[in-house]
Amino acid sequence: MITLNLLHPIELVPVQSWNFSSELEIYIGRANDNHVVLYSSVVSRRHLTILRQPLHWEVINNGANGTFVDGKPIEKMRVVDGMIVRLATTGPKIQIRIDERNNEPVNREETLGDPLAIPPLPKPAKATLMFPPKGKLPS
Repeated sequence: MITLNLLHPIELVPVQSWNFSSELEIYIGRANDNHVVLYSSVVSRRHLTILRQPLHWEVINNGANGTFVDGKPIEKMRVVDGMIVRLATTGPKIQIRIDERNNEPVNREETLGDPLAIPPLPKPAKATLMFPPKGKLPS
């Protein structure tokens, strides 16, 4: 299972979470057909893909404004449990948690059938991001 936690922009505590147990690809972006929909002007329509490989997960940047880990831009990176990715330099931060106990190796072709087929997406979860004005902390 993989869990995505949308982090508060200042306190870095989860404000919303999404759990995925059977998906091989998870899409994050502004468009309504993503698994995780984030309404932020710096987030692209399909900003980030989290892809299940046979023995690990990968994050793949698709965003025009980039994706960052530890302040450094990434294009493709292996997921490490607890890592935080930032969508654009000033965008939302998402923590990725992996439950290794349920992370059995997968055969993508066997699971997906036709490797060129696009699997249907589940109804997306919606999140509205509201950032406080600069210099003002929420109470």
